[in-house]
Amino acid sequence: MRRSLQGLPAENVDGVARHLVASGRLVDTDPERAWQHALAAQRRGGRIAAVREAAAIAAYKAGHFREALAEFRTVRRMTGDDSYLPLMADCERGLGRPERALDLASTPEVARLEPAAKVEMLIVAAGARADLGQREAAVVALQVPQLRAAGRAPWRARLWYAYADALIEVGREAEAREWLEKAADADTEGETDAAERLGELDGIVFDEEYLDDLEGSDDLDRSGDPGEPEVPVDGPADEDAGTDAAEEQDVAPGAGDGSGGED
Repeated sequence: MRRSLQGLPAENVDGVARHLVASGRLVDTDPERAWQHALAAQRRGGRIAAVREAAAIAAYKAGHFREALAEFRTVRRMTGDDSYLPLMADCERGLGRPERALDLASTPEVARLEPAAKVEMLIVAAGARADLGQREAAVVALQVPQLRAAGRAPWRARLWYAYADALIEVGREAEAREWLEKAADADTEGETDAAERLGELDGIVFDEEYLDDLEGSDDLDRSGDPGEPEVPVDGPADEDAGTDAAEEQDVAPGAGDGSGGED
């Protein structure tokens, strides 16, 4: 972490690092707070690519697609890394611009992406087709060799789920069931709600509150621990009080617009 912050003034390194750690821990459970921490880090360390990446991801998870797109553009320009293209295209969808998402999906750089990023772009492009009302085209867009690839690639569940979803949209529920079952079996990380979608096809209605309680009780059964305490972002109690007060202001709700990059 600290190595990636080289180049920052020494007095900023600790504060930026704490905000980045907090943002990373919160991004999947409280993305809005993660975004506020990322904004605080960005204000102090916006010249560092790792800081801009954290801001981009947190903004994306929190649904701030305009800010996320600007940050992804900035970090891509800083690093030359094209792996952000699928997320940039999904931001365009989130902004109601599926045509721009498809434009990004057809750029030459996509052909050079790693397999996982290529699959992610396929999923985004199919979603853009569906956004445009081209539902049959969305199905065709996902009929790629990777759909029937052997092995245990981590992207399989997401691709199978996306294909099942596209099939449901065109009324092909029987085929969709096959792919939802595959996705549910392969989804060991809980990235999709394939199991719930299978239940919906069978007319089973899941109670969200019950599922949340069940998931929480499963976590306790496995670990015996209700979870880690929130990372302290204001540092130990013996640190300079002025620094602590500044960092509290950094994460005040609504602080900053976080765009920081081209829009």
